[in-house]
Amino acid sequence: MAQVSLKNVSKAFSGNVWAIQNINLGIENKEFVVLVGPSGCGKSTTLRIIAGLEDATEGDVYIGDRHVNDVPPKDRNIAMVFQNYALYPHMTVYENMAFGLRLRKYPKAEIDARVKEAAAVLGIEQLLQRKPRALSGGQRQRVAVGRAIVRKPLVFLFDEPLSNLDAKMRVQMRTEIKKLHIRLQTTMIYVTHDQTEAMTMGDRIVVMKDGHIQQIADPITLYDKPVNRFVAGFIGSPPMNFVNGEVIKKEGRLYFNEGKFQAKIIDAMAKIMEPYIGKEVVFGIRPEDIYDKLFVSEAPPENTIKATCEVIEPMGSEAYLYLRSGKSSLVAKVGGHDKPTINQDMDLVLDMSKIHFFDKDADNTIV
Repeated sequence: MAQVSLKNVSKAFSGNVWAIQNINLGIENKEFVVLVGPSGCGKSTTLRIIAGLEDATEGDVYIGDRHVNDVPPKDRNIAMVFQNYALYPHMTVYENMAFGLRLRKYPKAEIDARVKEAAAVLGIEQLLQRKPRALSGGQRQRVAVGRAIVRKPLVFLFDEPLSNLDAKMRVQMRTEIKKLHIRLQTTMIYVTHDQTEAMTMGDRIVVMKDGHIQQIADPITLYDKPVNRFVAGFIGSPPMNFVNGEVIKKEGRLYFNEGKFQAKIIDAMAKIMEPYIGKEVVFGIRPEDIYDKLFVSEAPPENTIKATCEVIEPMGSEAYLYLRSGKSSLVAKVGGHDKPTINQDMDLVLDMSKIHFFDKDADNTIV
């Protein structure tokens, strides 16, 4: 079985700089887990500790039931795919894929069978006699993945493998890697800074910041129920809108008061928000939960605000509107043919059943 477990793992570099602190993470057999976060958050360090390329300063690493802290990388039965492909330029594709097996003294017939099987899975049979310089970026990445496949490891580790590809090829390759996971049924751990890659590929996503895990969940849970403002803002494109204001009580009902506009808090959230009456909070709403009143059949006036459209980004089937309302900037996602004109004043409807509130000081989610 290829479970991976990190227990209280920390890593310090020279000068007492902690790259990660107290990481606890359990990855199930055959699971596809994505580590995501901004540059410097510790995701690649975590991956390198699993691979054995870095030693943990504190804590324990297990692959299956085996404690591997003192096991060298070559004996951990893992395979790693890097951002820069790391192919030998003087070798053919076949030789690159076979190299690791030859080092391990596999029989020639088995090496040949494994290389050809992996090439068929990846659709690169016709490239086996070429050298890396004759390949496109996407083809080189397939070869790098093929070199990992031939070893039939317990765990695949991917360290930002698509970062050097153009946008179209990234979309294609992330689909291919996901298909590969389904076909091979092997544990995969994937590092990226791209939240779109994380959302589309991972069975579960580990969101990291400043060396700490912020939240571990499936993509939909992360999107709908972020535990704090960082996760809410990092997951989703365009990101969630955040507006500062306070909770007020008026005529027996609770409202969020931005200063220039107000929005009524729904009854299901009112009890949770009662302790925050008179206090500053952060209001969060995703761009797709803001509607142009012209396209809403029933728009509650208490959830309708006025805004001015400052910038429009046409995206084809949809458009992003950058708006100014009161003291706040907002982004709305609307249909590609529903967009207004620049500097047009609009009435916007907020879907208050989809909003979040965050503690202004702690940044944790209130509701």
